[in-house]
Amino acid sequence: QVQLVESGGGLVQPGGSLRLSCVASASIFSISDMGWYRQAPGKERELVARLTTDSRTNYADSVRGRFTISRDNAKNTVYLQMNSLKPEDTGVYYCNALSPYRSVYWGQGTQVTVSS
Repeated sequence: QVQLVESGGGLVQPGGSLRLSCVASASIFSISDMGWYRQAPGKERELVARLTTDSRTNYADSVRGRFTISRDNAKNTVYLQMNSLKPEDTGVYYCNALSPYRSVYWGQGTQVTVSS
């Protein structure tokens, strides 16, 4: 059974930083493009950042230059380093895996709240 388990969310003041982690099942991690999505209250889920197996990245315009996605293949983990956080970054952040067989997997989500 494929599992994605996120951690690292919490409450942070504007301008602060957080690092999210997502540990994936070994069976899927090494062959999948990994990504982070977020969903704010009343809004649709949106792509935040994606990292392919061949190290290509893409970011939402709203986070480019502030967020960095990375992966540690030895730990089956993908990270999202979030700096200069803004209140509009608030939402539930979901880890996502897209396999070469076009199967999609989601984590349970972790809450990020940016507020003073």
